[in-house]
Amino acid sequence: MKVRTEMPTTNSTQFSALCYRMVRGKPEVLLVTSRGTGRWILPKGWPMEDRSPAETAQQEAWEEAGVKGKVHDESLGSFDYVKDQGEADIQCRISVYPLKVQKMSDDYPEEGQRRRKWFSLRKAAEKVGEKQLRRILKNFDPTSRS
Repeated sequence: MKVRTEMPTTNSTQFSALCYRMVRGKPEVLLVTSRGTGRWILPKGWPMEDRSPAETAQQEAWEEAGVKGKVHDESLGSFDYVKDQGEADIQCRISVYPLKVQKMSDDYPEEGQRRRKWFSLRKAAEKVGEKQLRRILKNFDPTSRS
């Protein structure tokens, strides 16, 4: 298992997986709930040693959502949010990497800590709180990916 780098305390970057599948020719996106507030989010996490940003997003998709699949190295874009850390909030920029889901497991590291659910692109965009992430979801075109 790779070791995570030390958690930053100021402006920070995290990496996120936009997990998708095609159902009857239409894309669906997998969202998970955050552990703190229960809001709908994409799986995401801090940089990991010896892993690229896309590989980190892929690992987070496994840990938080129980999915495995093909991750793409090119980011779809980024969005900002403030991570509540108790005494000090952290301003984060999240880079989003598409991950085509090939396998979904009911036994994964954060199973029981989060809910997960598939949504259409439009519904997923309605569920997330960040305006920039809504734009990424609305503009996502999985047909341009292999």
